Amino acid sequence: MKLWATGVFLGSAFALIALASGASADPQFSLPLACTLGKDCFVQNYVDTDMSASAKDFTCGSLTYDGHKGTDIRLPNYVAMDRGVDVLAAAPGTVLRIRDSMADISVREIGAAAVKDHEAGNGVLIDHGDGWVTQYGHMKRGSIAVKPGQKVQAGDRLGQVGLSGNTEFPHLHFEVRHNDKPVDPFTDEPMESGCGLKGHSLWEAALAYIPTGLLGDGFALGPAKDEAARHGAYDATALTIQSPALVFWIDVFGLQAGDHLTLRLTGPDGAILAADDVPLDRSKAQYFAFTGSKRPGSGWKSGAYTGKVQVVRGDQIVVERVNQITLP
Repeated sequence: MKLWATGVFLGSAFALIALASGASADPQFSLPLACTLGKDCFVQNYVDTDMSASAKDFTCGSLTYDGHKGTDIRLPNYVAMDRGVDVLAAAPGTVLRIRDSMADISVREIGAAAVKDHEAGNGVLIDHGDGWVTQYGHMKRGSIAVKPGQKVQAGDRLGQVGLSGNTEFPHLHFEVRHNDKPVDPFTDEPMESGCGLKGHSLWEAALAYIPTGLLGDGFALGPAKDEAARHGAYDATALTIQSPALVFWIDVFGLQAGDHLTLRLTGPDGAILAADDVPLDRSKAQYFAFTGSKRPGSGWKSGAYTGKVQVVRGDQIVVERVNQITLP
């Protein structure tokens, strides 16, 4: 991720002169999204604390990637992005820079070269005084609601979450810098200081570390695809007893090597119609899967069909969800 300086991205040459706003040298940040963490938004990536070519988040976990300088707070799907989720100022300050011209499109479609030197997409840069700066990236085109030089308070609306820049899913890249150096807001430690440190949080209210979570689940008429599901393509109300197939799909983030994922689809009489057991041999930042069955010759029985997903880590269940649909 490259950062703004004088209106463009200059990588490590980022340089800003902090405005004398009288802000505290140790600001406290509120959640920069109008959402509930762990319910309708999730931290997908934390600051990389590892100085080597590998990557570790502040807990020594795997929710980051090499060289990542910020906190990526993601939405569960594109439907939420289209509906609109506000990006909020995390602390009082003065707007330094904005960008609001880039399209909301996955980098998988346009390629990394198309966003070169504009990797953070549309966004806002705010000065909080005493060398503290925050950046808000990947925002929705046309949503930026502030201008350079404008004073903002914590909680003021800056715009909305989008899909601009170098990203494959809708999220906010929130970055904290102090005296031009990236700082992890979970520990108040400079980037690459090492994981497992006992620094203090810069969050106004403690944010729970959620290593693994369910982004979404549902039912489909046939084999489900990840991007289609995230765009809300599968309408469970369209399922009937004459549907050609019945599929239960899930979308999970933060799976770890050694996890065991199970999927079950059961019929009205409790009989298992489809099942998958997946041992994970390596960690996966995001994982999409489904299980299902073709319609029997006589058609589906009327009644309730149940989909269940479970992720077991060691002797603990870290994800469990039961979903049900009734076929008329």
